[in-house]
Amino acid sequence: MNSSDLTLGLASSALLAAGMVRTKKVDPSRTPYVHKFADGHGGWFSDRQHALRIWDGIAHCYSPWFLDANHAPPGAGYLHLILWIYTDKRWYQPDGPAAACLPYLASSFVEQGKSRDLRNARLTVRLRGEADLKGAKLVLLAQSRTAKKPPYRNMVLTGQPIRITEDWSEQTIVLVNDPREWTPIGSRKSLAHVYGNDDVGGLLADVSYNLILCLFPIKVVPASKGVTDPHGLVAGVDYPVDVKSLPKGLIQFESIRIDYPTK
Repeated sequence: MNSSDLTLGLASSALLAAGMVRTKKVDPSRTPYVHKFADGHGGWFSDRQHALRIWDGIAHCYSPWFLDANHAPPGAGYLHLILWIYTDKRWYQPDGPAAACLPYLASSFVEQGKSRDLRNARLTVRLRGEADLKGAKLVLLAQSRTAKKPPYRNMVLTGQPIRITEDWSEQTIVLVNDPREWTPIGSRKSLAHVYGNDDVGGLLADVSYNLILCLFPIKVVPASKGVTDPHGLVAGVDYPVDVKSLPKGLIQFESIRIDYPTK
């Protein structure tokens, strides 16, 4: 390298440090997202905020599961969070609120640079399990965080429940832009300023918060008498829930894959 090359190199480095050089924008990847739990947790969490339990390359999700009451009536109902992942790095920064409660800060979806535009994407899980679901189904919840009020938008793909089979099987669902396939889950009365509804196309065009495999709907029965407003109160916090009414069992996951449609 001659002196002029060195001078140009130093100048370019200074401009980059000052943020004065435009870098080429990298488009999000639309090659398949693939995660095998033999490679570790990959930023997937179990339950509300637990480290994913992995033995022999298999993710184990077993009851009792956290009861999510954020969408209690007049919302669509209660959920059990089985498996979930962030889709945007903004929500798991070391100085953010997630760092105080999560066992790790990671997302293989984000680290692989995948597109959050999931319109008509195909999600495939390889799973098996034994569970008494008490009428609930294993379904996908897509959640975005927006600049709108309220900021969080959630919908559940109730039209395509995922079968839990005793033997290993691959189950595929398609995130179709069809409101008949989705259920807006809304919010409990006290959280109407946090959770809202959106049109399916708008939500799927930028799933900017997380993807959740959940059990829905969950029937909540108070374990004690005298609970006159079970949905106004927070189930599992303000009063105990009869565990006999809740799903129980074990669901195991070997891999998760997302295939994008060709544009």
